[in-house]
Amino acid sequence: MRVRTADYTADLVPLDERMRYMRLFRLGAAVAVFLSWALLPDFRQVSIVELSISIGVYLAITLGAEGIWKLSKRRALPLFGVILMIDGVFLAWVTYALAGTSSPVRFLILIHLITVALLASYRTGLKLALWDTLLLLMTFHAQEGGLIPTPTGNNVALGDTEFRLLVSYIIVFWVVVLVTAAFSAVNERELRRRRYDLEALAKFSLHLETVTKGTDVAEILCERVADEFGFQRVLMFGAREGDIFLMHALGAADASEDAPRPGDGQFLARIAASHETLLVSKFDAEEDPGLAALMPGCQNLVMAPLNAEGRSVGLLICEHGIRSGSRIERRVISTLERLVSQSALALQNAWLLEMLERYASTDGLTGIANRRSFEEALGREVAKAIRTDGPVSLVMLDIDHFKQLNDVHGHLVGDRVLRRIGEILDREVRGGDMVARYGGEEFVMIVSGLGQADAVAAAERLRTAIELDDSEPRVTASFGVATYPDDSMDGSSLIEAADTALYSSKREGRNRVTAAGSLRVDDLAEQPEGV
Repeated sequence: MRVRTADYTADLVPLDERMRYMRLFRLGAAVAVFLSWALLPDFRQVSIVELSISIGVYLAITLGAEGIWKLSKRRALPLFGVILMIDGVFLAWVTYALAGTSSPVRFLILIHLITVALLASYRTGLKLALWDTLLLLMTFHAQEGGLIPTPTGNNVALGDTEFRLLVSYIIVFWVVVLVTAAFSAVNERELRRRRYDLEALAKFSLHLETVTKGTDVAEILCERVADEFGFQRVLMFGAREGDIFLMHALGAADASEDAPRPGDGQFLARIAASHETLLVSKFDAEEDPGLAALMPGCQNLVMAPLNAEGRSVGLLICEHGIRSGSRIERRVISTLERLVSQSALALQNAWLLEMLERYASTDGLTGIANRRSFEEALGREVAKAIRTDGPVSLVMLDIDHFKQLNDVHGHLVGDRVLRRIGEILDREVRGGDMVARYGGEEFVMIVSGLGQADAVAAAERLRTAIELDDSEPRVTASFGVATYPDDSMDGSSLIEAADTALYSSKREGRNRVTAAGSLRVDDLAEQPEGV
């Protein structure tokens, strides 16, 4: 996102603070003028009454303008500019009233210009210098033309000498203004950069708060870094349990399937473990061929590890486009490190959330879906079947004589059997189907899109796979099958129908498949492929 300069210049110093500081300057200037009139009688061109009236009118106008601004509750920058112009008129007047360019009061103009250039902006200071120059020249030519009296309190005659003194003074205060404006411009630019960086970081942080996946964190970080600093290629790697893997890439080449995988060597692991941002001007492809395949010919790399709680959780690699040998700005590195630091915490939180969600949806012993996930999935599948007027079948199985197995071999062996059954079911079911542990030694499968006959055939294939598994102790299982809409019209009754069919298989001798509605396996002509 690009922000125009004007969006920030006006807010470098709040307007009310500028008003307050300028008010102090005006009061100080009024005191200085009174002291100059009292201590320098040879420079007096007006009476104390005239001077007092001038100062009173000046303060009344400026303070009244401030009061109008406060009552209106609006940020009136034009009003601030008008008051500065009134300041210029007053200072030109008191300079004339106290012997013109020969008076020490003329230095108030310099102080005023410096104050405005530093407090408001260098552009305002330059505009005000032009205004003061015009006022001084107008005053001189008005004296020369007889419109206002010439100074009589000094020995310098009005003419070329006086004009040269005026020009010299104007040159001096222009030099002062330009030098002050140059430093002020540097300060303003730095303040704008810092404020922009802080606001960008705040927006980035708010964006990360809505992210719940690690891949989304990587995508947001890569895109933000590329947009913010103009990096040509950006790679984001994750680091978990010693494994380094690519999470997101911008501008990377498409590596072939047989190309080395980034992180296979020790280069990326060494960078990630350094916990410091490293700048690599020339990258040796032999150190990590996989990285070289993704970023062929890369150089001028910025490698920033993502550290969270004292350990590395990822690595960001950026390629900047400055010529070889040039130094990247410290501001860029500093801002990049802040973005990376926030992303590291967001990535760790996203992984923790993913892990909690996985634990909440899977069975801790077998690693397949748990009962809660099964019930949610069954509700979705039944609702889909209702919308599409299609079938969905439920297969339930129970390991035969499992209590006896636990009594003879112990619960640890029983747990191994449960894990083995879960692996067989997960391996044998179709990719779109779901297998879950229902409880104890019971398992369930949601077979979407298959009618009762095909679902029974699929269950028979699973029964055969369990029976033929030669791992010890060998076990068998009994199955029950129910189908929507043939055997039930909702999820809960579908479970009841499948459970009834399962226990019918147990009553009839176990190690068999029974369908709700008494459909027997022997009645099936053939089994569907791919189940």
